[in-house]
Amino acid sequence: MAAILAFFVLPAVLLILGAPIFLVLLTTCVAIVLFVADVPTESLQTFLFSGLDNFPLLAVPFFILAGEIMAQGGIARRVVVWVISLVGGVRGSLAVTTVAASEVFGAMAHTAVGTVVAVGRMLYPSLKENGYNERFAVGLIASSGAIAVVIPPSIAMILYSVSAQQSAVALFTAGVLPSLLIGLVDAIYVMIYARIKAVPLTSRARWDTIWTSTKEASWSISTIVVILGGIYGGVFTPTEAAGVAVVYSLFVTMVVHREVGPRELWRIIQSSVFLISQILLIVTAAGLYSWLLTTSGIPQKMIAEVNALHLPPWGLLLSINIILLIMGSFLEPPAAILILTPLLLPLVQAVGVDPIHFGIIMAVNLSIGMYTPPFGLNLFATQAVFQTPLGNIYRGVLPFLAINFATLLLITYVPWISMVLLGK
Repeated sequence: MAAILAFFVLPAVLLILGAPIFLVLLTTCVAIVLFVADVPTESLQTFLFSGLDNFPLLAVPFFILAGEIMAQGGIARRVVVWVISLVGGVRGSLAVTTVAASEVFGAMAHTAVGTVVAVGRMLYPSLKENGYNERFAVGLIASSGAIAVVIPPSIAMILYSVSAQQSAVALFTAGVLPSLLIGLVDAIYVMIYARIKAVPLTSRARWDTIWTSTKEASWSISTIVVILGGIYGGVFTPTEAAGVAVVYSLFVTMVVHREVGPRELWRIIQSSVFLISQILLIVTAAGLYSWLLTTSGIPQKMIAEVNALHLPPWGLLLSINIILLIMGSFLEPPAAILILTPLLLPLVQAVGVDPIHFGIIMAVNLSIGMYTPPFGLNLFATQAVFQTPLGNIYRGVLPFLAINFATLLLITYVPWISMVLLGK
């Protein structure tokens, strides 16, 4: 009973009280060491620092910095303008552009909130001016931005690869089709919505406009080619790719487009360091929590209890999806992955689910959690950027929650979608 209180009840109470997630985890770990686990307190400091001594984790701060440079250095704007030029003359084309731009920028910036801000600022005024009501526009932007959690190279997948001891490149490869499927489903829905609501047609795509925007955005678009081409081509590891992304984005913004100078770069670095420190605090605290949880024997007991229920694999996966959706609406993806992976991975492996496939299931769940009421982080980012009442945002995301939950079930129960590019 003491272990249950320390591992689960205490952090739940602290979360309800509004404590920051890193403080929740650290307080819980200290309470466990003092009152439950037979572990010397001196080991806490050692484990906290050693938890960050992990080469793949270097990708996280580099990708965050690269994303900030892209968002504030003109790369995001050029990519969005390029996507707009490609999609035109179709009812709903502006909403489809929002989905497509989120996919492209999410693959470059690797942050859901950053995608909401960068793409939303560009397209929200146009959505409003072209017949989309506020509720739909904010719902579309909040949900589309979450694709950054799934589309490779994803920070969430990097953290899962560290926690589950799986290949990051394999996870990136497995995430390609699910992320495109989510975008396709969203695009079909918004086109149907635009037809029902008789949203006005936008101007048709013109070759001269496409050529001009492509030429203007060529250096920006090449960012994703450099990153993914280098990873899949075996030129560099995902961690090295993150460093290359920083150097390349700096070159494009400071040398090619000359939109970022030393003063702007310093501001970008400051905002990035603040975000990086938050995530790494969560990473090290969650790593300690996961270690204490694993050594406590609770996951093994849970496996035994679940096996005693004789749930079929589909029933277990449905239960885990619901748990992940709930947790994803309270926790940021890095924290949720690091806390829940050691707990849930043994359960699904026991019924024959591939760890790579489960990583994609987790990523899709947590991406949906980013805009699940009441506490999805994208909801608050959208509210802060557009000053829209949260009630409107909640109602706006409901259709996207429904269609993407259906897509999640398809990805969960059809492993082929995730595994085919791996040859499995």
